[in-house]
Amino acid sequence: MPAPRTRPAAALVLASALAVVGLGPAAAPAAAATVPVGSGSYSDTRPAGTSGPTTNTGTPVTPKVTTAARNRPVPTNDWWSSLAFQRYGDNPYSTPMYGHPLTYQATAGGLDVGYPTSAAIVGDGRQYEYAHKRDLTIGVTGLNSPDTKADDWSDWTVTPYWSDGARTLRTTIGHGSPFVYAKGSGGNAQITTAGAPTVFADQGNVLGITVAGHHYALFAPTGSDWNVSGSTVTAGLGSKDYFSVAVLPSTGALATFRKYAYSFVTGSKATWSYTGGTVRATYTLTTEAKEGTERGTLQALYRHQWLNTTDPLTSYTYVSPRGTMKVRESASFTTTQKAAAVLPALPKSNAVDTARLRGYLNEVVNASDPFSGASDTYWTGKALGRLAQLVPVAEQIGETGTRDRLLGLLKGKLQDWFTAGGGGEFSYDKDWKTLTGYPASYGSDTELNDHHFHYSYYVYAAAIVAQYDPAWAADSAWGGMVKTLVRDAANPSRTDTAFPFLRGFDVYAGHSWASGHQGFAAGNNQESSSESTNLSAALVLWGSATGDTSLRDLGTFLLTTESESIAQYWFDADEQVFPSSFGHDTAGMVWGSGAAYATWWTANPEEIHGINVLPVTGGSLHLGGEKTAIRRNLAEMERENGGPAVEWRDLLWEFQSFADPGTAKAKWDAGHAGYTPEQGESKAHTYHWINTLDTLGAPDATVTGDIPTSAVFTKGTARTYAAHNHGPTARTVTFSDGKTLSVPARSTASGTGTGGGDTDPDPEPPTGNTFQLRSGGTLTTATGGTAGSDTIASAGGANHDGTPYQPLVYEVRGVNGTLTPGAQTAFRLQVDAGTVVGLGQQARISYDFTGDGRFDRTETYHYFATDPVTGWEEYSQARGIKATTGTPGNLAGGTVRLEVWSAIGNAPSKLQTGTDKSVLVIPYN
Repeated sequence: MPAPRTRPAAALVLASALAVVGLGPAAAPAAAATVPVGSGSYSDTRPAGTSGPTTNTGTPVTPKVTTAARNRPVPTNDWWSSLAFQRYGDNPYSTPMYGHPLTYQATAGGLDVGYPTSAAIVGDGRQYEYAHKRDLTIGVTGLNSPDTKADDWSDWTVTPYWSDGARTLRTTIGHGSPFVYAKGSGGNAQITTAGAPTVFADQGNVLGITVAGHHYALFAPTGSDWNVSGSTVTAGLGSKDYFSVAVLPSTGALATFRKYAYSFVTGSKATWSYTGGTVRATYTLTTEAKEGTERGTLQALYRHQWLNTTDPLTSYTYVSPRGTMKVRESASFTTTQKAAAVLPALPKSNAVDTARLRGYLNEVVNASDPFSGASDTYWTGKALGRLAQLVPVAEQIGETGTRDRLLGLLKGKLQDWFTAGGGGEFSYDKDWKTLTGYPASYGSDTELNDHHFHYSYYVYAAAIVAQYDPAWAADSAWGGMVKTLVRDAANPSRTDTAFPFLRGFDVYAGHSWASGHQGFAAGNNQESSSESTNLSAALVLWGSATGDTSLRDLGTFLLTTESESIAQYWFDADEQVFPSSFGHDTAGMVWGSGAAYATWWTANPEEIHGINVLPVTGGSLHLGGEKTAIRRNLAEMERENGGPAVEWRDLLWEFQSFADPGTAKAKWDAGHAGYTPEQGESKAHTYHWINTLDTLGAPDATVTGDIPTSAVFTKGTARTYAAHNHGPTARTVTFSDGKTLSVPARSTASGTGTGGGDTDPDPEPPTGNTFQLRSGGTLTTATGGTAGSDTIASAGGANHDGTPYQPLVYEVRGVNGTLTPGAQTAFRLQVDAGTVVGLGQQARISYDFTGDGRFDRTETYHYFATDPVTGWEEYSQARGIKATTGTPGNLAGGTVRLEVWSAIGNAPSKLQTGTDKSVLVIPYN
């Protein structure tokens, strides 16, 4: 271990006094060369010969913020970071910023605004983008500012500021906001359009214009009047200083938007909670009424949000690179999701040969350099992650000596980095309020890139150590430095003056961003979404191991949210996000403007498909929630690759195991002898992973346990329940299907579970609630039918999403039942599209409470996109509710109806009947 520098007494006193606050060390570093944190330390000056944030030409830069914001930690790695980080020395304003649905770019004269509604395919067909294109500029007359600064910000909104000495402009913009809220001085409100606008409504201080086919509404204070002269539109502000601009979904929406035009957004905040296997998040805007008393607003929800909310939405929609955005008429909304599963490792199974695994483990621990020469933060992190995965694996087969040697390697390397003055150390930058590891890599120093990627491995490794050695993880020992890395990369505090709130994670976009400066025409980007979720999973494990439920729940919120975003925006799981002209089933990188079938360093398909898989850990199980997308993904990889994977075969075998463990096992058996593991992998881990899932089955995301460190696996009709108990006493974990599992203290347990539920992948409630489908349109509680199928008519190439079109109808009458409190409709329908692509089946369940012929309650579910592989696939209520009417009530001689139709596609498909595999389960006793 490198010898630490001498710690000045003043630094020791300050750190000791404040170590009990928040996540560890002082709110601001001591003014000394070395800042102690428990047994560790970091420096407050960079090592000699290294750099901090710079322009592209190497000139050092400090945050570009106003005086009012000077002491606030700047949230780098955000969708708007180019406002604060001047990466290009000749651009003191900003690069394009993608708020969605609007796009923005700061210029000398104000804020350029666009609304891109058509995708362009660029880069030899490898990228789609809805690139920023100016429709209009919001400013004040005569404004010619030398720069633009960030004046204020909150969770997903920001306020840029312009001043040329005589005039000022502030605008508030944000994700999901169709409005730009402006305050100006020294001139009239001025809107300069890209071409002569067409006026469709003139109501004095309210003007509706169309520019480049997009409809905008301009709102000036009451008593003002907009004047149109060519491409310039102005309005005097009188004694006021405010005006706003909105992009309209249609000209007919003007009246609705006028209602909220003077309810100015002043802040945004996300809150979250985890309870019993469920993550809830509420997204709230704060507003100020500039005129009148209206405090509500309009906000557009991304696909990952509206798929998981039951809050009412309007009929208004917007185009975005993330698919359709849907508008809510309220200042807040709430999403509810089943929590993503996390385990320290897959549970023990009898499929693993102890002698063989021992040999693979010895190859790792007996290597001349277990860290493979790694020196910088990223590659050291990868090596830490590779070793950490093997600690629980070694323990499972009784190799406690190997386990302890691995723990020793992890502790030694972490302690080296957690001590200032060595070959690797962390250094705090007081201007940018960030902690950077040196030697740095991939712009983690000069561009503040990838901190969440790099530090994820350190936190994950530390969490594994904490699982076996809680004393090592105490704040007074090495846990304080772990928490300092957490504060830099994923700080849950908005009041911490030393680090920004959630540096890399964009709570509204639902995923992280990698670039610290956002200095690209395409906005910000993220390539390896899986290394982002690696940090979230690490927080779950660290929080669980140390008893920090706040950090545990933060990790669960981040992981669960990003898992849905990854499914939709990287893997296009529902085939509703990527433009049809894109021609790819996966994206290696997501940009503010779109996505790309690419990586930063290679066009090799194996890396493009694998970069959003690595590292494969017990925090990767969420990937198993979209098995059809995995199959499409791997089929494309082999097409693009000209055959099976060669370089990253281990990662891609493991990826396949999330959907088809038996196929992955066959590939391992055929190819394990002659391959080189990916740098973050080992043969020991890959062997254990693939053989274990071959026995247990693929991850089953439809069932959750009541602690984050629990998971379910399904093989055929049998489920295996698993959980890790980090606590000092035994506990019982209860799963959402009613099964329970007893888990000893500080142990992992697995089994078939006891109590409620059964071994069927979708357990049925008692007889009388469950109806099988019979050809001819009947629902029946009878069993023992004959398997058959009905044909679902083609959608005829049209979109019937939400509206039944030539549906199959199944019905039962004379039903009596008492509504079960808290219960919901459930179904599982076996559907098959054969080899046809682009089909989607949709279901609606209707309840006529009294049998009078009028349906009092309807529930329409999001459609299910079938794969082009012959064989039954299961469509269930897990797709989520799209729309409802009426309120649930008791049944007295009532009627229950199931309708199934093709929402999209140009061919028929099939629905299985006559078996217990296609059933409707109603929430009644």
